[in-house]
Amino acid sequence: MRSIAVINQKGGVGKTTTAVNLAAALAAGGQRVCLIDLDPQAHASLHLGIALRGEDPSVYDVLTGDTSLLAVRQTIDERLSLIPSHLNLAAAEMELVGEVGREVILRDKLRQHAEPYDFLLVDCPPSLGVLTINALAAVQEVFLPLQPHFLALHGLSKLLHTIELVAARLNPQLRLTGVVMCMFDASTRLSAEVTHDVEQFFATHASPGAVWGAARCFQTRIRRNIRLAEAPSFGQSIFQYAPKSHGAEDYHDLAHEVLGWAVPQRDATAVEAAA
Repeated sequence: MRSIAVINQKGGVGKTTTAVNLAAALAAGGQRVCLIDLDPQAHASLHLGIALRGEDPSVYDVLTGDTSLLAVRQTIDERLSLIPSHLNLAAAEMELVGEVGREVILRDKLRQHAEPYDFLLVDCPPSLGVLTINALAAVQEVFLPLQPHFLALHGLSKLLHTIELVAARLNPQLRLTGVVMCMFDASTRLSAEVTHDVEQFFATHASPGAVWGAARCFQTRIRRNIRLAEAPSFGQSIFQYAPKSHGAEDYHDLAHEVLGWAVPQRDATAVEAAA
């Protein structure tokens, strides 16, 4: 099983959009996928049509009590499952302050109830607190969504340092493997320049054996597309909401890259124009 945390401490860069639609694309490609919503905003859950009430079991109960992952799991479709979140997860950071081993609770829960998934994706909160540390301690890979603007590298060094610390102290298997450029606008010079700078950054700092020494930018760019912004309000992935949109095409292609499959060549006229 490949386990991947989708993280960025900066909000609004396409993190949840990537976690949800990549999970859906992998499932559509025949993979068995579980998505864990570890963000108290619960946007990934809402994106997939799951709106919990306060008394409903969620990942909060998994982290703060004896509830198993299986007990809160929701089936989205035949190959896609969700461990949903709720706003009460925001209290977990404070409730776990005095908990011994609080950084590895999710890892231990996953080991107790191993399921035969091909992919486990974790949508992390836009912060580097105990919830994100739990995700990093539990997975093997990190995907980093970035928006191509001049602040794209701002805070990146802190994020990389956090990944290195978790790898050194909690999870020696952890690696940053992929950078996803989101909200990409090919008509602007800025998008191309920032993408080039990010690629050069990782190429220049590549170091065999380093936690992020083999990181690369995925060739698939997630284009700015209004359909991606609309889909969550309907509780659907982009493949349900607008299967012929540029957003669906891009996440389909990203899934192919993640799987190591050839990215299909497409007729540009076969999809709707980005709005």
